[in-house]
Amino acid sequence: MGGGPGGYEAALVARRLGADVTVVERAGLGGAAVLTDVVPSKTLIATAEWMTIADRAPELGIRLDGVAPPGAVAPGGVGSLARHSIDLAAVNARVKALAAAQSADIRGRLDREGVRTVLGHARLDGPSRVEVTTADGGQETLDADVVLVATGATPRVLPEAVPDGERILTWTQLYDLQELPEKLVVVGSGVTGAEFAGAYTSLGADVTLVSSRERVLPGEDADAAQLLEDVFKARGMTVLSRSRAAGARRVGDRVEVTLADGRVLDASHVLFAVGSVPTTAGLGLEEAGVRLTASGHVEVDKVSRTSVRGVYAAGDVTGVLPLASVAATQGRIAMSHALGDAVKPLSLRGVSANIFTAPEIATVGASEALLRSEGVDYSVSTLPLARNPRAKMLGVHDGFVKVFAGVGTGTVLGAVVVGPRASESIFPLTLAVTHRLTVDQVADASTVYPSMSGTIAEVARMLHRAVD
Repeated sequence: MGGGPGGYEAALVARRLGADVTVVERAGLGGAAVLTDVVPSKTLIATAEWMTIADRAPELGIRLDGVAPPGAVAPGGVGSLARHSIDLAAVNARVKALAAAQSADIRGRLDREGVRTVLGHARLDGPSRVEVTTADGGQETLDADVVLVATGATPRVLPEAVPDGERILTWTQLYDLQELPEKLVVVGSGVTGAEFAGAYTSLGADVTLVSSRERVLPGEDADAAQLLEDVFKARGMTVLSRSRAAGARRVGDRVEVTLADGRVLDASHVLFAVGSVPTTAGLGLEEAGVRLTASGHVEVDKVSRTSVRGVYAAGDVTGVLPLASVAATQGRIAMSHALGDAVKPLSLRGVSANIFTAPEIATVGASEALLRSEGVDYSVSTLPLARNPRAKMLGVHDGFVKVFAGVGTGTVLGAVVVGPRASESIFPLTLAVTHRLTVDQVADASTVYPSMSGTIAEVARMLHRAVD
């Protein structure tokens, strides 16, 4: 039930293990991750990244039309220097085309592997039967030895700010915009809000980010979050800290966003990025005996079992960790367990995550806040990327590498990488955390000179004595 990363990855495993597999998906193969969330958002962000690269061009001696010399800032911020070169309709057309192509690729892969796919809405009718309402309105009953619930989550909607798809938006509705918002208010400074606020600032929009907390990304490494907020402000974004949105309403072709303290923000568009809710309603889960948590998520164990024998769950619907990579892992584990193959229970210890802002923020392992709260004896070392020779060549000024290691053992406990392509740079540290390598083992590995990864090795060398 669900053809996102948790569903289609599970289907492939189950098919390879000899099962007769049917995937029921309501929107299209790949689910929200491919069609309205991860793939389209990261495609948009990748486009916006070119604007931040263009901002560095004059420093490198490159002259681009519409980009001012170093030190010059246009009224709307650095990103607005190239505003008029952005064709948002073309950008969004490409975004949707790439998402559709990825969905088609997944459908093709499932077809080749012998997985049957049905477009429609699935509902449990007891633990071993699924009732499907197909896209054309028909009905189909599927008997099953094993059922996987991988129905994902949807954007949380505030009753005081119901989306209209034109001016009051969720992140799934941004890709229908034909013109760059004149003034965009983003409500919510978590990962989704920060990513879109940063992207639209880079594209040239006048962006105000409303954060109910003291800083953006309150759940992330404090140094990384502060650096990103400083970069946002330097690019012309307005960040309203400790401000909570109470609602939003259309006023002609404008939007008024009301804050809890009575202030009213005028905008052309507002994006609400205030979390998501699991897609569990109307699926027959509770009637079948599947236990839900207080937040409405499906309760699962480390091998994705629910409270009902033969029913498993994976992905955002479980609330374990809202990452496509984790959803896929949960789905694979579920099918391996259900079909009697060797299985390793889910461990989040070595799961890396990335925030696709500019600069990116990648993390793996234990955070510094967690290490402190658990009283772990650790040492930490940090180096700014600005000292890295490769970063200097590329005109990169913002970013750092931070590594936490256990005192006495030298084992790498966690790490934070902030900078361009941090999502790629975090991998050697993910290996270190996953396989419990020591900082000396990381330091002994050869790195290319010059390279961004050289800073990782240097930080590890700095920890040699600190962990004795």
